[in-house]
Amino acid sequence: MESSTSKCKYFIFLLLLLSIQQVVSYEYKVGDLDAWGFPTSANPLVYTYWAKYHPLKLGDSVLFLYPPSEDSVIQVTEEAYNSCNITDPILYMNNGNSLFNITKYGVFYFTSGQPGHCEKKQKLRVSVSGNGTADAPDPGTSAAAGAGGPSYQNVFGSIPAASSSTSIKSSVFFITTALVIGSALLNF
Repeated sequence: MESSTSKCKYFIFLLLLLSIQQVVSYEYKVGDLDAWGFPTSANPLVYTYWAKYHPLKLGDSVLFLYPPSEDSVIQVTEEAYNSCNITDPILYMNNGNSLFNITKYGVFYFTSGQPGHCEKKQKLRVSVSGNGTADAPDPGTSAAAGAGGPSYQNVFGSIPAASSSTSIKSSVFFITTALVIGSALLNF
């Protein structure tokens, strides 16, 4: 009898551990310490690399920071993204502190809503797949950004953003908590 009780407690512990891991979500700041703006000549593929190294999943949020008097962000179709057509966006955000919540799987396309910005590679493509990973286009397929134009990288100073290391620390915290709770259940 005690053996089946221990197995049941162990099973409950595993379910608890899995459920805690699945509900953790993060807010990622696009560009990390750089604000949403033209890519610099030193880092022309900033948004391609950003998407590649920030695995988004359901429940996560993407934060765009920019001077609202000088820029905006729009969600567009793949065709509009590729052609830099900003005339018919899916979603328009212009408050300088724009948050996009990932509520479904799929590919999401964003660009600046200001004329000429998309052509200077101020655009982002993220893909959220069913396995919780994100992908981005190969950096080798993107053209380098043109020189000139404003760069907003220091407008807001050093703004802390959720990074991969923060995500890992949070996951370790939740796993450790689940282990402590599971151990307590097993000792009943």
